[in-house]
Amino acid sequence: MELRHLRYFVAVAESRSFTQAAERLFIAQPPLSRQIQQLEAELGVQLFERSSRPLQLTEAGQFFYQHALKLLSNAEEIKCMTTRIGIVERSIKIGFVASLLYGLLSKIIYVFRQQQPNLKVELIEMSTFEQIQALKQGKIDVGFGRLRISDPHIKRILLREEPLVLAVHQSHVLAQKQCVTFAQLEQEQLFLYPKSQEANFATQVQSIFAEHGLTPKNLKVVREIQLALGLVAAAEGMCIVPESAKSIQLAHVKYIPIIDHDATSPVFMAIRHLDTADDLRALFDCIYQVYDLEAIQYERAVL
Repeated sequence: MELRHLRYFVAVAESRSFTQAAERLFIAQPPLSRQIQQLEAELGVQLFERSSRPLQLTEAGQFFYQHALKLLSNAEEIKCMTTRIGIVERSIKIGFVASLLYGLLSKIIYVFRQQQPNLKVELIEMSTFEQIQALKQGKIDVGFGRLRISDPHIKRILLREEPLVLAVHQSHVLAQKQCVTFAQLEQEQLFLYPKSQEANFATQVQSIFAEHGLTPKNLKVVREIQLALGLVAAAEGMCIVPESAKSIQLAHVKYIPIIDHDATSPVFMAIRHLDTADDLRALFDCIYQVYDLEAIQYERAVL
């Protein structure tokens, strides 16, 4: 006995007609009749009272009908659950630097999850340097960072150049300005982040100062962005942050645009060279969907 025999039998029992059941099943009536006859022969019982019109089930047929429905329902449930389990096993591991999560990356991940409900998404905070090693070791599938790190095994895609802004206490004289330049910040107490031995956002900002021939006179590097902004809120100094950090709202902290042409921080997506998995392409498309929704300027790169 096969599941198709059960489906044929249920169709005839519910239609109470071989002709109508055949139409419902999109098969010819003679083969359907033969299948039911074979089923009855296998069971050794008659399932239908063929002398009645419309067809009636025998007592054995009624019993078999109830259990056939349960078996078909169970089979469909098993099929759906097995398919669902197989799909859930797909996963993507995403490495990211913390500052990106305060901006559009969180929205990108949300949209990606909505569009890929059966894909397990795992987020792992790590520096850009750590992302490169994790990609090569297969520990993550994609990374989002801010540093230009070259590696023959890694493909780096520039997503956009994010403007930099100055976080300053509202009592400071610079808080009254519409915009500032790096030159105006050289003598100020500045907090940068993060504090680590490798190149990072802090060294990136210091490089911009150097390119302008400037050397900050009162500079302190702290552990993380939250600490830097907390010190700004306490009027201990000011901090240069990516524009997306404006979503971190602290009392008495204002964000002022920095108008130097190079006052930007790049946002990179990194993947293994030649890796073009469908899930990565879907994530890549989500990035630009969010950029469009947020009216973010960019030049679309090629994955």
